Amino acid sequence: MAQLRQEADPGEAGLDPRALGRLDRHFAALVDEGRLPGFLVSVARGGRVAHLTTHGLRDIAAGLPVEPGTLWRMYSMTKPVTAVAALLLVEEGRLSLDDPVADHLPAFADPRVYEGGSGADVRTRPADGPILVRHLMTHTSGLTFGFYHTHPVDALYREAGLESSVPPGADLAETIEVYASLPLQFEPGTQWNYSVASNVLGRIIEVVSGQPLDVFCAERIFGPLGMTDAGFHVNEQQAPRLSEMYGEKEGGGIAPAPGLPLRGGRPRFLSGSGGMVASAHDYHRFMELLRRRGELDGVRLLAPGTVDLMTRNQLPGGADLRAFGSRPAHDEPGNAGVGFGLNVSVVIDPSRTQAPSALGAYGWSGVATTTFWVDPGRDLTVQFLTQVRPRSSHTVFRDLKRLVHEAVTD
Repeated sequence: MAQLRQEADPGEAGLDPRALGRLDRHFAALVDEGRLPGFLVSVARGGRVAHLTTHGLRDIAAGLPVEPGTLWRMYSMTKPVTAVAALLLVEEGRLSLDDPVADHLPAFADPRVYEGGSGADVRTRPADGPILVRHLMTHTSGLTFGFYHTHPVDALYREAGLESSVPPGADLAETIEVYASLPLQFEPGTQWNYSVASNVLGRIIEVVSGQPLDVFCAERIFGPLGMTDAGFHVNEQQAPRLSEMYGEKEGGGIAPAPGLPLRGGRPRFLSGSGGMVASAHDYHRFMELLRRRGELDGVRLLAPGTVDLMTRNQLPGGADLRAFGSRPAHDEPGNAGVGFGLNVSVVIDPSRTQAPSALGAYGWSGVATTTFWVDPGRDLTVQFLTQVRPRSSHTVFRDLKRLVHEAVTD
């Protein structure tokens, strides 16, 4: 088991120890107030961890503390990993961002687009063009989530058993067939809507590579990068280190809540959208791969230009996320000034972001209040890990960005 360790003095790394103390006290207060069970936060400059704090409990009932080796459900922080997996195949010439999805998944051969109505009266029309692989990676495919309650197509997902994105008992291939049977919210490539698209991308990776998603990721990403605990389930030796899942209660506080089931062997459904478990050490290694533009410790997975493409705004017309009026609860605060690359958000206008941000900084978050970002201009990587599903939007990510910003002195 590899653990994350502090490697540099904060002052020597251009970080203000007093500001970092404010950061730690802020989040410790949330634990003391019963709003978080515990947390881990790490800040690195130039690849060296200069601040690492663990506080509180990973399992409240058992009184087990958060430790550097604690394992976390990464949820949507899986998506950038899935993007890297797909880009490996792109670089090998086995996949193209401009491939129609139907070339690999025939069920998507004749997509239809929502035109009007609701329920049994929904009207659709043939799409003007195909869904492309790049549409999946930029969330411009027209797919959606069943747990949204803002569009008639969302309701069709729920009627199809997709409230939690997967029909009960289905595997990835079976689930993709259900997605393909439902209409798109809009013409592919024209709008942005956070969706099940990364699950579709995960299935394409399986079809093109001839390997299950978890095996491909283990052999091509986790193993080469030394991500020793990363995977899609935990074994008996790892299980005691897995943080328990909590949810916010109505009226305040937290209580145990169902989480992504990771114990009990390999899952039937392998989610490229949110199925990954990892330690802070593992995700630090992944962040460093991105910061170093595709190479880590002599192992090159992607060309620098491929990582540059991944972390560049790809939204229609160069718009930010606010322009599309869709805001997932665990997204960047406010969406203004924030674009979207290939499964990562990217800051395109720091003057408009609600929290202090740097031009070109990129990252993503998970629904259990996990987040990471890479700031290439300041050689900075940050991760924050806990396990709480919020009832609505919160200020954790915005506060974290502000407090880290205040700590950088150069």
